[in-house]
Amino acid sequence: MFVLIDAQDAPPESVSAPAARPRTALLHRVRRTAAPYLYLAPALFLLIVWTYQPLVQAFQLSTYSWNLLPTSPMKPVGAANYERLLDLPEFWASLRRTGWLIAGMLPFTIVLPLLIALASRRVQGRARTFYHALIFMPFLVAPVAAAAVWRWLLHPGSGFVDQLLGTHRNWVYDSGTAHAVIIGITCWQFIGFAVLVVWAGLAGISGDYDEAARVDGASAGQILRRITLPMLSPTLMFLVLTTVLLSPTLTFPLIDTMTQGGPAQSTTNVYYLLWDYAFHSFDAGLSSAAGVMLFGGFSVLAGILVWISEKVSFHDD
Repeated sequence: MFVLIDAQDAPPESVSAPAARPRTALLHRVRRTAAPYLYLAPALFLLIVWTYQPLVQAFQLSTYSWNLLPTSPMKPVGAANYERLLDLPEFWASLRRTGWLIAGMLPFTIVLPLLIALASRRVQGRARTFYHALIFMPFLVAPVAAAAVWRWLLHPGSGFVDQLLGTHRNWVYDSGTAHAVIIGITCWQFIGFAVLVVWAGLAGISGDYDEAARVDGASAGQILRRITLPMLSPTLMFLVLTTVLLSPTLTFPLIDTMTQGGPAQSTTNVYYLLWDYAFHSFDAGLSSAAGVMLFGGFSVLAGILVWISEKVSFHDD
């Protein structure tokens, strides 16, 4: 005997169960999708607050004329700050000095760290640890403290360098040597980090390649040219990118402490120039325009270097 039950007389659970299952599955999918973003949320929040928000504000400020005084009104000028900046000879001169700065640092952040790291492979035991610490130590010195020590060493007449070379040259305040002094001190500090990066790259290369090459009769020079350097290319390209992007920033404390952009603006790079516009000339709009152009130029340069790195680097997959 069969009894027919109308759908209206059925229990509520039997009707809502099929509709509840899709909602439950949807909630599970949302939770799985949102979980990684919830973990990233603190970092993304700090990135937006400390990087992208100031960048947007700098772009907005570059379209105004303002002297940084709270009581002074901000006058909109559109793109006039960019036009005025491009007409300034000192801006183009600072770009040339920045280019020379990067070119002068590359041998000391790429070639010399590579030679030091390769030479340190022959040092064994506790001596190797001491050797590593000795190379890395300058990187731990505060730039302001390093500037003070080097000003004393380079003091004309009584400084250690002048006594060693027998000269009476004012190395820091001579326009012919001031820029080279800034480059030399920056490289002296940065070389420890560069060597550490190369050491990490060498540690990531499997020793099986060297053993297989020696079995095939390859010499040490052939192993270096055909195996070590190609597999170290991503590390070296990373150092090139770091040097290009961080050189103006790394030299800023030294320039501000030792030369203040002089003598005759011989040490004023583009990074120090935009700071000078803001806090010496009190031209916030012009400084912001220089900062926006600096960001755009280095972003394009970084993109080109990353593209070159992907083309020339060899990855051990």
